[in-house]
Amino acid sequence: MTADNEIDIKEAFQRAQKGHNNKAKLVASLRSRYDKLEDKTLFHEEFVQYLKYAMIVYKREPSVESVIEFVARFATSFQSPPKAEDEEAQVEEEEELKEDDDDDDDHPFLSFIFNFLLESHKANSHAVRFRACQLINKLLGSMAENAQIDDDLFDRIHQAMLVRVTDKFPNVRIQAALAMTRLQQPRDAECPTISAYILILDNDCNHEVRRAVLSCIAVSPLTLPKVLKRTRDIKEAVRKLAYQVLADKVHIKALSIAQRVDLLQQGFNDTSEAVREVVCSRLLPAWLQWLDGDVIELLHKLDVENCAETAVDTLKAIFKNTPTKDLLENRAKLDNRKLIPVDSLSCENVLYWRSLCEFFKSKGDEGEEMLEQVLPDAATYAQYLCGCLKAVPVLSEEQRADFNQLELVMTREFISQQLIHLIACLDTNEEGGRKRVLAVLQEMLALPQTPYCLVFLLTEKLLALIPDNHRRIQTVAEIISDVREPIAEASQPVDEKESRRQQVRLAELKVRILEAKQTLEECIAAQEFHKAAELKNSITDLENHRNQVIQEVAEGSQPADKEIHTEKSDPETLLRCLTMCAELLKQMSIKTRLGPTISTLMTSLVLPSIASAHAAVRNMAVVCLGTCTLHSKELAKTHMVLLLQIAQLDKIKIRISALRAIFDLLLVFGFQQLSETAASQTASPDKQEDGAVAPEEKGEDTAQSILMMLSEFLDSEVSDLRTETAEGLAKLIYMGRISSPKIFSRLVLLWYNPVTEDDTRLRHCLGVFFQLYARNSRVNQEAVEESFLPTVRTLLNAPVTSPLAEVDINNVLELFVDLTRPSALIKPSTNTEEVCVHDYLAVRLCGEMLKDPTAPEVRLYAKMLCHLELSRDETVRQDLHSLLQQLVQVVKDRICLRALEKMIYQLVDAKEQTELLSASALQPLDVNADEPATDDPSKSAKRAKRGQRKVCTAKGGRKASRRAESSEESDGENVPESVPVLRTSRRAKTAALEKTKLDLNTLIS
Repeated sequence: MTADNEIDIKEAFQRAQKGHNNKAKLVASLRSRYDKLEDKTLFHEEFVQYLKYAMIVYKREPSVESVIEFVARFATSFQSPPKAEDEEAQVEEEEELKEDDDDDDDHPFLSFIFNFLLESHKANSHAVRFRACQLINKLLGSMAENAQIDDDLFDRIHQAMLVRVTDKFPNVRIQAALAMTRLQQPRDAECPTISAYILILDNDCNHEVRRAVLSCIAVSPLTLPKVLKRTRDIKEAVRKLAYQVLADKVHIKALSIAQRVDLLQQGFNDTSEAVREVVCSRLLPAWLQWLDGDVIELLHKLDVENCAETAVDTLKAIFKNTPTKDLLENRAKLDNRKLIPVDSLSCENVLYWRSLCEFFKSKGDEGEEMLEQVLPDAATYAQYLCGCLKAVPVLSEEQRADFNQLELVMTREFISQQLIHLIACLDTNEEGGRKRVLAVLQEMLALPQTPYCLVFLLTEKLLALIPDNHRRIQTVAEIISDVREPIAEASQPVDEKESRRQQVRLAELKVRILEAKQTLEECIAAQEFHKAAELKNSITDLENHRNQVIQEVAEGSQPADKEIHTEKSDPETLLRCLTMCAELLKQMSIKTRLGPTISTLMTSLVLPSIASAHAAVRNMAVVCLGTCTLHSKELAKTHMVLLLQIAQLDKIKIRISALRAIFDLLLVFGFQQLSETAASQTASPDKQEDGAVAPEEKGEDTAQSILMMLSEFLDSEVSDLRTETAEGLAKLIYMGRISSPKIFSRLVLLWYNPVTEDDTRLRHCLGVFFQLYARNSRVNQEAVEESFLPTVRTLLNAPVTSPLAEVDINNVLELFVDLTRPSALIKPSTNTEEVCVHDYLAVRLCGEMLKDPTAPEVRLYAKMLCHLELSRDETVRQDLHSLLQQLVQVVKDRICLRALEKMIYQLVDAKEQTELLSASALQPLDVNADEPATDDPSKSAKRAKRGQRKVCTAKGGRKASRRAESSEESDGENVPESVPVLRTSRRAKTAALEKTKLDLNTLIS
């Protein structure tokens, strides 16, 4: 190699900073120089000396990154390239290969670099620790797959990185975690690297560190549950990467059915569009690839009988990414009638058929032609459906004990449910087909053999086909009448005594007729014609009497059957009728007035069922009663007391149904209208006799009593009752039916109470309610502000044994500040001089501090004052300034005094504030800060307070926000990006790079 191709170390480092240089040529040139040296010690020392200049830079400068990349390439260039193994000569050359590998892997320069980095990882400078871990990561990553290192070196690297994954700085932890990627041993249950990764996934507060571990952790039976847990991470980027790891590294058979279903449910319902997209575009195609593209087999892996909705969402996601031509070719085993043969019906293919039809139906006019290829006409399908529903077996009590028989029936019922769902996809515009479908639905609802689980669906589809409300009511009422009072033919039993008596009479008549005929012949022979005429008349009467008796005997021997209506009151029949009634009431418009038919159903069916001994019947009766009272204010007033009693006394499920009905009535009619009648029904006899209490006061007292009773459920030990009550009260407050700071305070305390930590529905409901309610209007913010002090006092006075003693009061204060912030309003006021809620809150806080300046909560209030957004009203500012001056005189706590002085600084007059803002605008900005300068003095002061001990020091300097620091500290190298960023032009990139480029040449020289 010529001298032109050889460069010294300094020149190599200078040229390595420039991104356009070919690093392979630089490595080759420096390697040529290195190989010619006899004493390589000086080279090692000089190389490390220049490397140190790059290692002291913490910021991810492009020039520094290029140098680090060059060093990693040069150090690993001393390893021999991967050799192809010759199977025939493997036994003969095995020892030579090992010796060669050992010689190559233990190269002096590579060992020297590793030793230097391992000595540097304990440096005080976080930049040096970061670069040492980064370089170790790049060195190990650049080695060949079959590379080997010395056991002692392996252990030293391992121990050093185990220390660095607990570093204070997130970037150091990220590089240390990435460096241990090739050091982990997934098959070893006690592998320290795996243990460290698990610890990071469970406890590290920085989401970028968790992402880095997710990207490099080896999936095994030990680590799989931890990866699955990250799909519920608080950060979108971590959840997204967790699904990508599961798609790329985990076979579908390695997951249980419950895990597969949970993954899909969480993915489809995730709040992030990016996570939902990863589930549809990465996870499902990967699972289908493992199953050779068999969608029916995928459904079998999900157990569709117990998670039908998740399976339907899965199929819709698959259909969206599948060409229409392929969908029509792979339709679910349909015959020439476009039906699945009855003997080929299974849970998976019938659900696939239903989802495919619904998918084509959702396309509108575009999907009509495709729908005709996979679904027959309405009349044909109605006949098919009738046969399938009648084929569902009815089990006796003995057969129900057989699990196989029970499983068969449950499978048939599930298939029937999916077939009923398909009715919505039929073309019912043709009158004949629609009538046939209606006839089948009515027939199946009236049949006592129809399973109860199908009654709701059948009623829903029946009502959907009948647009007229009056006809709906009449049809359902007739079906209920047929089910509850079926027509039966009753035959009267034959009375044997009466039959015998008739036979005796008939014999007597025959004897008398014979005797009369003989006497008649004798009279004719004696020519006594007058007497003969009388005998002839008597014989005629006797024969007529005999014929009448013969007819009675014949009727007695063949008794006629009669049609009678017998009323059935067994629980199953009542449950069927109530289910149909409840669905009818739900489908009716709330503006529809109740007619005589509904009133009859209420009197004869619903109200008597309230007193049934069977809980299921009572529950459905309560649902019917609550739904029916929504249509009539008078009916609601009449039965409000009954619903309140049920909510307190019955079983949990029935009490929840009653609570839902009560909250619905209060939302529709309000407290005032419903409490008028309730007051008269619940008033005590003494008050009724007194007559001095006004009706309005009685109504208010009753409304308070109802609200008090409902709020008591917030302390219930039953989580379902507590959640239902909290949700109902939140609806009442949001809709303006009640305005109670006390109730709002109770809801805030319930949200923070550790007892409700596992109640996901309650936490989610209240979390959404607080934000929507407070941001809706300024009046709502005032109500929130009124509940502030009661909430804080409750937390401060909570005994040590109470769960509320564990609540972080600072977090509660931050919540109230955010909820009452003027800028948080959806439609903020344009009047800048208007007194805002934070002004009132500031005055209230000052008043509380003046009451007892030595109280421990004074420090909390002082800290909270600095976070308020105050208006520009001069009167309010002057009053607040005077209060703060009084506080400064009486408060002795130094931390409180600093906060109060800072608050006084924020209340300077407008002229001085403008000067301060203009002065701060002229100062150079911090290149590391991600947030732009703000014109809001409160925000500026809030940002400046971190790390400042005096008010005067806050005027000149600015600190980056915690969020900016977090983003600066953790860049997540080698971790897939989570959020797509708009790409800038090449010219803009070049200009920005030139401005921020760091040149190491000055340091090197």
